[in-house]
Order: sequence, then structure tokens, then C-alpha cells
Amino acid sequence: QVQLVESGGGLVQPGESLRLSCAASGSIFGINVMAWYRQAPGKQRELVAKIISGTSPNYADSVKGRFTISRDNARNTVYLQMNSLKPEDTAVYYCNALVYLSPADRIGNRLSNSWGPGTQVSVSS
Repeated sequence: QVQLVESGGGLVQPGESLRLSCAASGSIFGINVMAWYRQAPGKQRELVAKIISGTSPNYADSVKGRFTISRDNARNTVYLQMNSLKPEDTAVYYCNALVYLSPADRIGNRLSNSWGPGTQVSVSS
């Protein structure tokens, strides 16, 4: 079992910044992918940014140049620095991780998909 806990959401004005954190815990042998998704009211969940172990991050076009995703592998933690926030960034932000639960899973490339409960980000004047 893997648990993801997000923190750092809140209410800010347009142009301000927030930093989200997500810590993974549990039976983790290794984490392949850590990512942030978001879901606004009435819309589908969408990928915001992801970082795959050993590769460069990927971002949704709508957040490029404003958001930065980073990982602390020693702490199994992923961050999302969000700058120049806009009202359209308002959503529930979810942490996602693709995890190897054991050495055998790593050898067999079997990944466990885990989600956090989400944290609300609201951008409004």
C-alpha cells in the first residue's frame, strides 16, 4: 500500500504563487513517475506536470513557464511551484505516483498507481 498526502493549497489572488507538496509513504521500493493532475468543476481531470525518474519534466501547455515540478527522491516527495496564478488555475490538485512495491515488481516493470486525496487551489480577486 502506498499513501500520498498533498499540502499547500489555498486561496490566492491572481498573479500570486503557491507551492504544493506531496509525500509518498508505505511499501515503496522505488518511484518511477510522480505527477500533478487537476480537476476543475465540471471538467475532466487533466495532467498538469509529471516527472519521470531520470528524465526532464513534462508540462501542460497552459502552465508552461509558470509552474515548476521537482522531486526529492530521498524523501519520496514531489513539489509543484505555481507562479503567476490565474483564475483558470482554480481546481482540486491531485498527486499521482507510479510505484514499484518490491524488487520483483521492478524487474517485471509492474507499477502500482496511487492517488492522493487532493488539495484545493483557488485563484480569485
